[in-house]
Amino acid sequence: MRLGLSLGYQTAWSTPADHLALAQEADRLGYSVVWAAEAYGSDSPSMLAWMAGQTERIDVGAAVMQIPARTPAATAMTAATIDALSGGRFRLGLGVSGPQVSEGWHGVRFAKPLSRTREFVDIVKLAIARKEVAYDGQHYTLPLPDGPGKALRLGFHPPRERIPIYLAAVGPKNLELAGEIADGWLAVFYAPEFAEEQLASVRAGRAKIGKELAGFDVVPSVPVVIGDDVASCAELVRWYAALYVGGMGSREQNFYNQLATRMGYGDAAREVQELYLAKRQRDAAAAVPMEFIDRTSLLGPKERVAERMREYAAAGVTTLSVSLFVADRDSGVQTLRTVAEALDLSGVGE
Repeated sequence: MRLGLSLGYQTAWSTPADHLALAQEADRLGYSVVWAAEAYGSDSPSMLAWMAGQTERIDVGAAVMQIPARTPAATAMTAATIDALSGGRFRLGLGVSGPQVSEGWHGVRFAKPLSRTREFVDIVKLAIARKEVAYDGQHYTLPLPDGPGKALRLGFHPPRERIPIYLAAVGPKNLELAGEIADGWLAVFYAPEFAEEQLASVRAGRAKIGKELAGFDVVPSVPVVIGDDVASCAELVRWYAALYVGGMGSREQNFYNQLATRMGYGDAAREVQELYLAKRQRDAAAAVPMEFIDRTSLLGPKERVAERMREYAAAGVTTLSVSLFVADRDSGVQTLRTVAEALDLSGVGE
């Protein structure tokens, strides 16, 4: 199992300089990849291109580039460009986002996300491989018919004809699609105790193309808090869990709430959502079960984190990407070092 660093996106309490310092420390420590995210603020490719020019070995990955935010061709151009800038260190993570962001921010209908994702990935692969981009799908038609457009090829030679593609997936059907068309899965709220049900969907997708799970990168983003008291560590993660389970999406369509329900926390998930949508965020955070937080995070002293790492590796994780819940840059750097030491202690590192 390898280590990754999930930086997320820029917030009121982070700066690009902080994220760069953490990426550079992860690079020095031998982490395999640093991921940047986007929602409706900072974008991931700008951050990744900036970090790629100031790191040496670590891969830079989008987790994610939003599918509704760009055309497939623009996504391929960006991916190929960052891959060239970084010397072949780019990983392209894709996700459909959710209805509120897709339709409210990007003005793109959220309907039929699975078929849109499949077509989007098809076109991205064509473009990066420098093949003529001609496509006749339900969602994308290239070139447009009855007009002056022509089928074009990517206008330069990137270092690779194939860039690793990852899908951010939560539901069973999307997990199966990831297994079928992608090289890896970007997971959230990944609990080793629940992983087999999710991996079964990925295996079903792999079987469609005659492949097994071996060689497929399973990449959960896992909150980490180092400290002596596990319950105190969990308190730093509680608000994040409440935001996703309670407020990330609508009452009718919240993928993270549905995931928590499938994991056996249906009653708590409903309560967290009701409280969060009633603008009682503090009560919503208090309603998140401690067990849910502990199962989906790395909490406590280094030795306990190492033991949990063994469980993650046994549950199919190939790249464990840590999300740092820390007060400042120095604490983040120290946490990265402790996580690397925990991996050595666990005996499951590559």
